[in-house]
Amino acid sequence: MTGRLRLWSGYVLFFYVVTHLLNHALGLISLRVLEEGRHWFAFVWNNPAGLTVLYGALFVHFCLALWSLYRRRALKLSRWEWTQWILGASIIPLGVIHVVGTRLAETLYDVESGYPWVLGSLVAGSWTGILRQFSLPLVVWMHGCIGLHFALRLKPWYRDWLPLLYGLALLIPAASLAGAAVALRDVAELAQRPGFLEGLFERAHVPAPEQVAHLYSIAAGLEYTALALLLVAIAARPLRDLWERRAGVVRLDYGDRRSVTQPAGLSILEMSRVAGIPHASVCGGRGRCSTCRIRISGDDRHRLPPASPEEAKVLARIGAPANVRLACQLRPPPGHYRVALLLPAAAGPVEAYRRQPQAHGGERYIAVLFADIRGFTTISEGKLPYDVVFLLNRYFRATGQAVEAAGGRLDKFIGDGVMAIFGLNQEPQVACRQALDAARRMALALADLNEAMSGDLDMPLRIGIGIHAGPAIVGEMGYARAAQITAIGDTVNTASRLESMTKEFAVELVVSQELLDRAGIDLGEAPRHEVEIRGRQGRLAVRAIARASELTAMS
Repeated sequence: MTGRLRLWSGYVLFFYVVTHLLNHALGLISLRVLEEGRHWFAFVWNNPAGLTVLYGALFVHFCLALWSLYRRRALKLSRWEWTQWILGASIIPLGVIHVVGTRLAETLYDVESGYPWVLGSLVAGSWTGILRQFSLPLVVWMHGCIGLHFALRLKPWYRDWLPLLYGLALLIPAASLAGAAVALRDVAELAQRPGFLEGLFERAHVPAPEQVAHLYSIAAGLEYTALALLLVAIAARPLRDLWERRAGVVRLDYGDRRSVTQPAGLSILEMSRVAGIPHASVCGGRGRCSTCRIRISGDDRHRLPPASPEEAKVLARIGAPANVRLACQLRPPPGHYRVALLLPAAAGPVEAYRRQPQAHGGERYIAVLFADIRGFTTISEGKLPYDVVFLLNRYFRATGQAVEAAGGRLDKFIGDGVMAIFGLNQEPQVACRQALDAARRMALALADLNEAMSGDLDMPLRIGIGIHAGPAIVGEMGYARAAQITAIGDTVNTASRLESMTKEFAVELVVSQELLDRAGIDLGEAPRHEVEIRGRQGRLAVRAIARASELTAMS
């Protein structure tokens, strides 16, 4: 809940900053247009509703930032996180005097806080005031952009829109600073006229020296208050740690001779970072990305607290089983637990997107299809490498489209062969019928390919397809970017052997009777054989089909 409040308060403040900077950019046109734009800006924000939303968001964001600092068990942050924290802390000394000198001066002393008065005071003041005023929007903007990046980078559309957003992130502050600089130059030129600044300050109801001193004292009080609250949040951390140590300790075994013992109260992600164990976390521990997910077990697993609604939502999104949790959200009670990191430490936003439930590993009844081009070595002899690659890519595209159209998942290409899986998200009967439909579509697609490339082929391409169904271990296997959801086991090996048998029977398709029975398909007079499968006990009943394209459509 606190994370969402902090996020939405940040959205409100960022929108305020965007409108404020766009108002500054109008100074590129003229000082008059800049001031007219301020009236529209004030119409949105300088009213009871707008001020309530703005100051409420500012108060909530500041308080939750302190709460986040207090809650963090480890201050091992990334460079960008440290940058955001430092920029956020810098806003206080830079922004307080600006707010007090405009908003509060207008409320207490009826000062006309328009752009002429602000720019005139900068012209009459020192260079330090100009530097403070011009650095404030840059600091606020960079702080907001980093926070916005952390919040949005997990969205599927963010990568596509990133070039535009990056351009706006550069263009808006540049236009704002340029507009403010041009307006300041215009006021400085007008200030050369005798009596201009005096008349400007008179119309703006410039506060008297004692009133200015009062405003500065208020600004100093606000700065000291913010600093005091920051120090309180920091000082409370060791007191919290001392209190939590009295509650007991948590021991984590990572399964590779690494173990961590920390006081209860820390999240598992924080324990990993304290111990220097690399642990992925794209969102920075905010419970949004799922890249920190772990598989947790051990004798004390029953003592773990249930997932919060926010954590449960993310776990449901990735289809996680019951023993998978988010390390950034799980704060285990005292006990002994075994932890397995499910993603590499370098995991990025791509790994945070939705995954199939099978990614975590499990046994499932699936249908597996293997297909291979017959005599491809002979066909490719004498052809240029470019021609071979072109031919294979046309074949892979045709077979891949056939598999996907039938409802299957293209698992991998092996040389000139193809492996496809059916049933990751379907019932066994549906999966088996889809596999047969894919074989039919592949044969038809190959016929179309042979016709399209008849002038380039010395002989038409021929295909051999083997299909079998049964239980298999399905999960995400591999390493880093090479990891993918695949299947292993006897069912996969058998399907591969059946594909090889198409040569022995001189047919396009060999399919197990097990798959046909599960699919509820009767192939009538198709030849039946009892075959031995290397590495498999007993004989397997199969059907040999001369032309897969003659199968009845089963989609």
